Amino acid sequence: MKVIITGSTGMVGKGVLLECLESSDIDRVLIINRSSLDLQHPKLKEILVPEFLNIATVKDDLAGYDACLYCMGTSALGKDETSYNLITYETTKVFADLLQDLNPNSVFIYVSGVGTDSTEKGRAMWARVKGKTENMIFQKGFKDAYAFRPGVILPEKGIKSKTSWYNISYVIMRPFFPLFKLSKNVTTTTKLGQAMMAVLKSPMAKKILYNPDINQLSEGMT
Repeated sequence: MKVIITGSTGMVGKGVLLECLESSDIDRVLIINRSSLDLQHPKLKEILVPEFLNIATVKDDLAGYDACLYCMGTSALGKDETSYNLITYETTKVFADLLQDLNPNSVFIYVSGVGTDSTEKGRAMWARVKGKTENMIFQKGFKDAYAFRPGVILPEKGIKSKTSWYNISYVIMRPFFPLFKLSKNVTTTTKLGQAMMAVLKSPMAKKILYNPDINQLSEGMT
């Protein structure tokens, strides 16, 4: 299986990438980043695209893939709805439009977040925009599509967040990680990647997945 990953310079995307590289089910991985991850692996190819709205400039490199694991995202903190919508919805739509045209029989997995509003009518701006993005992907016409809505995610395998205060929090909380992991509502970067491998290998009827679902799916991949 050949997969495309976005957002692999971030905590979630890096976790997903590591699981793909370790999986015997994945033959090739294409990562698309704004800045280089600077990682070498026999399965791995990286393409740099400074502006994802211009993703069509590299469309010849995107054909022939079986799945897209869309892990790119941004915090809504300090952003108005217009700017957040541009990054979260419009950029994802441009990417999904192109991939659906090139690889209509592929699977699209979108990393959303707990609290996302599928009705698109709630009071929380970020939740409405995320909900609109999920709905767009589900309606796009891919062979299959999923929205992963993780809540608390603990980093593993040396992965760090691009958000500095997250890293500080993780350092403080690390002694308590074993206790946190006992909760079904807490997942890890490893389990998130494993859960994606699970749905690619065995499609499931449930399309919106939360931490308990992610943890359960990962158990079948260990």
